[in-house]
Amino acid sequence: MREPGKKGIFTYEDYYSWDDGARWELFEGAAYAMAPGPSTGHQSALIELSTLFHQYLKGKPCAVFIAPYDVRLNPDDADDTVVQPDLAVICDMTKIDKRGCKGAPDLIIEILSASTARHDRVIKYNLYLKAGVREYWIVDPDEKTVQACVLNDGRYYMSVYTDEDIVPVSVLPGFNINLHEVFNDISR
Repeated sequence: MREPGKKGIFTYEDYYSWDDGARWELFEGAAYAMAPGPSTGHQSALIELSTLFHQYLKGKPCAVFIAPYDVRLNPDDADDTVVQPDLAVICDMTKIDKRGCKGAPDLIIEILSASTARHDRVIKYNLYLKAGVREYWIVDPDEKTVQACVLNDGRYYMSVYTDEDIVPVSVLPGFNINLHEVFNDISR
């Protein structure tokens, strides 16, 4: 067993064996410690979004999961990329196993925190694009905005929404999120 505090390239099996009480992610084999507990705004947005997705998906062939939930972006057994997105929607139930999701979810939502903004906007953006995540939202609870990135022809096309907008969920046609509901209880 290789410990996460050491330099090197790690695999999913290394990651899965770590039992140090900390939360980790793997970005193409590099171990990254997850930040301490999220802000109130982060948690409020996550609760609202997860509730809206959970209610909409009841009885439908998709499922929503919230962090901590392991997503192994590369579906092969030698996976070196494991993330714990704030929210993931998976419509291919064959991707779900006892350890989490194996392969790209249909939708991933990351809610920004001061300590994770660079990872979410740059590193995870590129990992999700490479893995073929069909839709990726970057939620900023402080600015009350959502950057919705929709995959088309191998690249993301981004639209930015504010708390006065209704966001269409591209991977779930007919489902829209009213951002006023998501950000209404977040105080600055």
